[in-house]
Amino acid sequence: MLKLIGAGLVLLSSTLCGFQLAKRLSDRTLLLREIQMALQLLETEICYGSTPLQVAFQKVSVMDLGLISKMFGRCGQYFDELDGATTYECWEKTMHTYTPKLALKKAELEWLQHFGQIIGNSDRDDQRKHLQLMMAQFKKSETEARDDELKYEKMYKTLGFLAGALIVILML
Repeated sequence: MLKLIGAGLVLLSSTLCGFQLAKRLSDRTLLLREIQMALQLLETEICYGSTPLQVAFQKVSVMDLGLISKMFGRCGQYFDELDGATTYECWEKTMHTYTPKLALKKAELEWLQHFGQIIGNSDRDDQRKHLQLMMAQFKKSETEARDDELKYEKMYKTLGFLAGALIVILML
């Protein structure tokens, strides 16, 4: 009886690991889409609304964009808390806090890091060009992430279950 319970727990845990890996793929796709929407809103606020950066970040934070909204909101708070800090310093501190929670690849994290370096350092036209370039990069990554999700999501779920089944068979 104890062996059966142990076997069930092993099977359940390995299946859940497979589902967690599959969820990370779908989380990445969603996160990349949210980043694009946030950048689009930021472009609108900066270029067409002539909104100050701190206020633009706060407007992005009230949108329902999940973790990305929280990042922009936190960066906006750092503008207030760290009086005299540059935009890059505030963004760097925000990235340090949120990077472990983001389901992004290293290149995508570097793009977000670069975003902090360029935002607020030039005129509106130059910022619009940078934001559009960033959106194009994240759009390309989203397409790749969606392809990966379609290709590997079912495989991770199946492999999680099969690995658990193999371990159970070897145990018994």
